[in-house]
Amino acid sequence: MRRTRGGADLRQWAELVLPWLPPPDLAAAASTCKALSRVAKSVSSRRASDATRGLERHSIPFLDPTGDGQPYSYFLYTRFPVLALSSPAPSAQPWGGDPDKNRILDASSLAVFASPITGSGAGCGCNVCAPLAVGDYGRCPCSSPKMGSFSSSNAGNGTDLMTECGTNCSCGVECVNRLTQRGVSVKLRIVKDRNRGWGLHAAQVIHRGQFVCEYAGEFLTTEEARKRQRTYDELACGGRLHPALLVVREHLPSGKACLRVNIDATKVGNIARFVNHSCDGGNLSTVLVRNSGSLLPRLCFFAAKDVVDGEELTFSYGVADLTKQGLPCFCGSSCCVGRLPSEET
Repeated sequence: MRRTRGGADLRQWAELVLPWLPPPDLAAAASTCKALSRVAKSVSSRRASDATRGLERHSIPFLDPTGDGQPYSYFLYTRFPVLALSSPAPSAQPWGGDPDKNRILDASSLAVFASPITGSGAGCGCNVCAPLAVGDYGRCPCSSPKMGSFSSSNAGNGTDLMTECGTNCSCGVECVNRLTQRGVSVKLRIVKDRNRGWGLHAAQVIHRGQFVCEYAGEFLTTEEARKRQRTYDELACGGRLHPALLVVREHLPSGKACLRVNIDATKVGNIARFVNHSCDGGNLSTVLVRNSGSLLPRLCFFAAKDVVDGEELTFSYGVADLTKQGLPCFCGSSCCVGRLPSEET
């Protein structure tokens, strides 16, 4: 009887502790005894079944047809961009535990990290923001789109900017002018390819112009971005890391300066970190979204064309410099140049 009670206590302890462990530590725990091995196997299976930890509307599973023994990619999940310096991300996050203890109760419970989309600027006083009509920007002062351009070695060429309501606005999360602030609403899956690694795929039909997801990660200073990029380049060349540091440059109206935004989803991010490059521009368009009262824009993905179920979601990282060494490109498009673009930080 004692042995049974002891085994139950060990399993209960393991169910609480093992979801906090990164893969190497989880594997080490699994090697100690059969009881921990069974719990570790369950944790790995739950992780592979949902990359979002239950934090999005739909589960987004990992699928590995290559059978290389790595059923998922480990990272810390956030639905929103985070400020790396003012709000350092924790070094661990539970993932793969009992799903009954990770139920979504309301929209506010979805935030794992504090969102930097805050500020002291003005917001609208609308109780219900007027929906946009063709040729009409509506009555809400936050809904007027601003034409502009931005560029990035990762984010392709120029596109429009759009504005949405922010934290100082009177409207709630279901406001029609908060389209990109409710997380991922389309069904997706993460599929591994032998050459390209993990990639994000549609698990439903996605229509042209439909919001897919935003690129969530850590907002970095340029100094920190350059420091991390040097480290990432060394690790990537050895095949030990697949970095997801994105640099966006928003050109200001004067045309004499630009705002540089660095978003690093390598360790902390969301499912957008799995969107791969395509030399033909891909099927996603990138849009900078500004929330009223916030200083930093957010990078969001919209469908550039109709996407069928099972199709991989891609966009252009930019133009590759063929005069310099870089990582090989396996996008498979007819115009593939054979090398991935890289950011000159």
